[in-house]
Amino acid sequence: MNIEKEKLILDLHRIEALKFGEFKLKSGATSPFYIDLRSIISYPEIIKNIVKLLKVELANMQFDVLTGIPYTALPLAAQLSLELDTPLVYQRKEVKAYGTGKLIEGHFKEGQTCLIIDDLITTGESKFEAAEAMEMAGLKVKDFVCLIDRSYNGSEILASKGYKLTSIITVADMLEVLMVSGKMDAKLAAQVQEFVNKPVEKPQLNFEQRLTKTTAPLTKKLMETILRKESNLILSLDVEDTNTFFKVLDQVGPEICMVKTHVDIIKDFRGDFVPRLKGLAERHDFLIFEDRKFADIGSTVRKQFRSGVHKIADWAEYVTVHMIAGEAILDGLFGDLESPRAGFLLARMSAKGNLISETYTRQVIEIGKNRKECVAGYIGHGQDVEDIKRFRNKIPQDQLLLMPGVNLDTGGDGLGQQYLTVEAAIEGGADAIIVGRGIIASDDPASQARRYRDAAWKAFQTKNK
Repeated sequence: MNIEKEKLILDLHRIEALKFGEFKLKSGATSPFYIDLRSIISYPEIIKNIVKLLKVELANMQFDVLTGIPYTALPLAAQLSLELDTPLVYQRKEVKAYGTGKLIEGHFKEGQTCLIIDDLITTGESKFEAAEAMEMAGLKVKDFVCLIDRSYNGSEILASKGYKLTSIITVADMLEVLMVSGKMDAKLAAQVQEFVNKPVEKPQLNFEQRLTKTTAPLTKKLMETILRKESNLILSLDVEDTNTFFKVLDQVGPEICMVKTHVDIIKDFRGDFVPRLKGLAERHDFLIFEDRKFADIGSTVRKQFRSGVHKIADWAEYVTVHMIAGEAILDGLFGDLESPRAGFLLARMSAKGNLISETYTRQVIEIGKNRKECVAGYIGHGQDVEDIKRFRNKIPQDQLLLMPGVNLDTGGDGLGQQYLTVEAAIEGGADAIIVGRGIIASDDPASQARRYRDAAWKAFQTKNK
């Protein structure tokens, strides 16, 4: 290890950017160390040394512009821009509401390559969001350079999306220097190394434990139904005539915990539709979820939900909500209702080429966390088990994840729908699966629903041992 790296580690320890003890992480895990590099901007000599080390790593990399992930890495990137005579760009926290409406500030050309600098890598989530913003603006991203790699498998996580990670310092480097210099004993070093040798994940409760911590009435109701009926299968009943609708639902009702309807596609909707639906729900013990996907201002969605021909609020216990209109849509939908209702927020989509970004997903979940009284959970998809796990880890354990795009086999439908296996969805963290054509297109919907139910419940029991 060179002298500059050793000096940097000792300097970071001196200014208490490296802390040791017991620290509660955002994930819920307790860490024996904590790294906080925000204060380095007040130490010019440390900044100079960091930039010198970064320049060595960048010597053989090809890029046209560079950026730093706000906030700590942005001043480092600015200094590098000057030293390398390379243009700097940066991502705004939100799109300008006036003028050009830019998300990325700075001059660049579409197709140029952007190098991304950051201070730390732990899980890789912020890196994906940064890359996504640059790529949406027309830039290419190949490389990330981080000052400190404190991750379990950061390189592999980034490589899964086609990015390369280069780090200046690893945790092993830190421990070596601090032990040699007498700043740390071998016992503490072993604790730190053991901690970074395993993934940082939220301590996961089983489903029954999660239920005891859940206070929102509609969330609790669905969880209790899942356990009581021993089914985490949701039927997406997207048919256009009432005869088919009720025929299939009566056959499949015993196998499901909830039916997801699209009432506005029913061509022969009549006044007896809702009583018949509620009657079957009571007979077969399932809940009703209208997939209306509300996405307008509060005053408009209130009318759509409570008025009109369908009067959805009178009979649907759950509805789907797009958060594009902002948090006020939840007040418009669920404020001042006589009967409690709840929403599932659309956080990800299974359709290929959809425009939902990682940043948008994070913002949706942040809103939902603060509105648990009317947000039962989220609807979202994942590419594979690890992708779903990263998604699930963002979601509070007293909220649910419902997953569409699930089939007994993987593949697609030729219309942009991408499928996961039932087992992959549940292993990744889905609480319930949503299945439509896989059941209703079958010659024997009841038998097919039973196959899905058995597969999903078996995976659910394995997950919640």
